Amino acid sequence: MKTNIIIAGVGGQGILSIAACIGMAAINSGMYLKQSEVHGMSQRGGAVLSNLRLSDTEISSDLIPLGQAGIIISVEPMESLRYLPWLAEDGWLVTNTTPVKNISNYPEMEELLAEIKAVRNHVVIDADEIARKIGSSRYSNMVVLGAAVPFIGLEYRSFEDGIAGIFEKKGRDVIEMNLQALKAGYKVSGKMV
Repeated sequence: MKTNIIIAGVGGQGILSIAACIGMAAINSGMYLKQSEVHGMSQRGGAVLSNLRLSDTEISSDLIPLGQAGIIISVEPMESLRYLPWLAEDGWLVTNTTPVKNISNYPEMEELLAEIKAVRNHVVIDADEIARKIGSSRYSNMVVLGAAVPFIGLEYRSFEDGIAGIFEKKGRDVIEMNLQALKAGYKVSGKMV
């Protein structure tokens, strides 16, 4: 099994937490992992990108070649489009619809959604609203991760274990909220596939 994943968004959206959870799930599943990160302006609102490569055999490079990403996971809709050249022809685009309008010429949402929906395999969800319904929009990143789980190639349980390990020091309440968000995203995605 080999899975190349691009995780995109802007600073403050929990992109690196998504990457850490996927990484922990992969390692707990006995997979090899290579990861590369770019931290935009290293501040809230700057672009953040993570390349994750998972495999059951050793991996040479941490960077994903053009056209080889099996999935793009994005917590911001415009950022999802930035990396489309890396998406494989049969790859999946999973994105949140809530924009972070951090530039003056941010495109109209109708235009963005039309481009996203032109991708053959896509899941488009309002992760912020789903997260609000379970208690706080700050867990929208885990909702997006949950929606992406069916396309990653690891068992759902491995993500639950990964979340428990990553957020262990933050306490049981934080773990539980992240698990609820993961499950909510997973349920939405399952209905769309």
